[in-house]
Amino acid sequence: MRRKSRELALQILFQTEFTPEVTMQDMATVFEKKIDSETMDYTMLLVKGVKQHREKIDARIQEASRHWKIDRMASVDRNILRSAVFEMLHAKETIEPKIVINEAIEIAKVFGTQDSGSFVNGILDQIVRNDRV
Repeated sequence: MRRKSRELALQILFQTEFTPEVTMQDMATVFEKKIDSETMDYTMLLVKGVKQHREKIDARIQEASRHWKIDRMASVDRNILRSAVFEMLHAKETIEPKIVINEAIEIAKVFGTQDSGSFVNGILDQIVRNDRV
């Protein structure tokens, strides 16, 4: 259920980034009829959380990325990172970072490029390391 929620959140975040006139609620409505309510609830938690904490999330991603400006990252990778950082640092429910990272890597392999999995892993791993210092 959580994997499907994460994938849907990625799709909604990606789409609303390119077409701001389409609201996240419009996008959610497209999926609601086909998705169970528990999956949709977690999807919307992720999407709303990313939107609410986006400045802080983007700052953490930028801090961890030595060679890439956030606006130069592939949109899929950027939104996978945003969702994962929200889950690790801002969600009320505590989820072990290694679980979030693993999920993000797997989603990046499906939706991103050949290098997306390792890119996402590197950034998220650095964010976790920065938190421990």
